[in-house]
Amino acid sequence: MSNATRYTPVAVVLHWLLALAIVGAFCVGVYMSDLPFSMTRVKLYNWHKWAGVTILALSALRLLWRLANRPPADPPMPKWQARAAHGVHLLLYVAFFAVPLTGWAMSSAKGFPIVWFGVLPLPDFVPKDHDLGELLTQVHGALAWGLALLVLAHVGAALKHQFIDRDGLLARMSLRRS
Repeated sequence: MSNATRYTPVAVVLHWLLALAIVGAFCVGVYMSDLPFSMTRVKLYNWHKWAGVTILALSALRLLWRLANRPPADPPMPKWQARAAHGVHLLLYVAFFAVPLTGWAMSSAKGFPIVWFGVLPLPDFVPKDHDLGELLTQVHGALAWGLALLVLAHVGAALKHQFIDRDGLLARMSLRRS
């Protein structure tokens, strides 16, 4: 597959790092939310926050890379599929930022600071406010589930292209050079 039909190696690595971080943070978030208060829950909340900040940083890098580097052309497909693909990609990028930013704001509003990897204290995103914290908890959760649905749609479409259309679309984001 030529460079004109593949994403750049940087784009591929950022894609898969972000994918792993998002799936991991989502799974930890779902698991930790119903745990009783314990040291395990506190540890998982910190890991979840660290993952969120990392996702935010990776998203910024990915967006900057994407703006500076044109993606390969899409394989031929019906116009509605191309529009759906572009719409899902746009919503994914929005969610890459919205989910961690609402998590950060929620943590700030609830009075729980974020210290990235226990080393770098981040400023509060919003002032401490109990009611705002409760609202942001709901917003963060809804956005996280929305992101999960978008990821499922993205994966489903990629698998459809791979196994039904057999158009080579999935190979564009492969970690292996072909």
